[in-house]
Amino acid sequence: MSSKINDQLKEKYDSINQDVEAHLEGLLHSKPINYWDYIQTDALLSLQVQRTVFPDENVFIMYHQISELLFKMILSEIEQVAKTEDISVDIFTDKIMRVSRYFDVLTSSFSIMKDGMDIEQYNKFRTTLTPASGFQSAQYRKIEFASTELINLIDNRFRKTINRNSSYEHAFEHLYWQAAGKDFKTGKKTYTLTAFEARYKEEFIRFTKFYQFNNLWTKFKGLPEGAQSNEALVKAMRHYDYTVNIKWVMAHYTTANHYLNIGGKTAEATGGSEWVKYMHPKYQKRIFFPDLWTENEIATWGTDL
Repeated sequence: MSSKINDQLKEKYDSINQDVEAHLEGLLHSKPINYWDYIQTDALLSLQVQRTVFPDENVFIMYHQISELLFKMILSEIEQVAKTEDISVDIFTDKIMRVSRYFDVLTSSFSIMKDGMDIEQYNKFRTTLTPASGFQSAQYRKIEFASTELINLIDNRFRKTINRNSSYEHAFEHLYWQAAGKDFKTGKKTYTLTAFEARYKEEFIRFTKFYQFNNLWTKFKGLPEGAQSNEALVKAMRHYDYTVNIKWVMAHYTTANHYLNIGGKTAEATGGSEWVKYMHPKYQKRIFFPDLWTENEIATWGTDL
């Protein structure tokens, strides 16, 4: 070992009050790393537990597991932006484009679901999934919370009546995805929504305490004026917004329509949601960065598809 590396190791472990000799001795007893242990291949491949005997159910499970892994990658990139003080335009742009590329993968990957499963098999094994629903992905909800201000996630029917200073509890009850499991006339919630909130609502509240002031949109608006008009950054922000809230959503919508709208009859989603109006962007007009779009672009959001 060169003296330079030895000195660097000593400096590293001295900084945390550790004996470098003890750590080096530990290397004598450690096993060399290999691919399957590092990636945890065996554990990863054992996570698929089917509820039926249909082979394409495994495709469905693995596809959603891959999506959740990509969501985790996205949250990691957003967190780096959120926790970087005085972030530069170049780093901000780079992180936004990374997130967009992950969503590009998610968007194109819907062909696996749309064209990679037998319709007859799907419509048999999906009956065993009730009352689970895709809107129960907590990571995706966190991506939304971390991307924009809460007001932009309010159900479009109530957005103009919700005060930006309203309590989180009040705003939460009017988030757009509540429409997937709530009768707003009676206030009654489906079991799917009730179970989701029982599992994640408190976690969401803790999560948004930080991202209320550190989401991507708020971070962007906190940049110097010149940075906010940076062409590359604005283009990246618009690309991300459009990719998530139109392209990815519509890919999901088209896939759902492929399996649930058969013979002109629209089937109910497993969670009981009115999925057509819940998913299609023209109804909810979910837009993370509204000031970066013209009035006409917002008015026609999702209608040119």
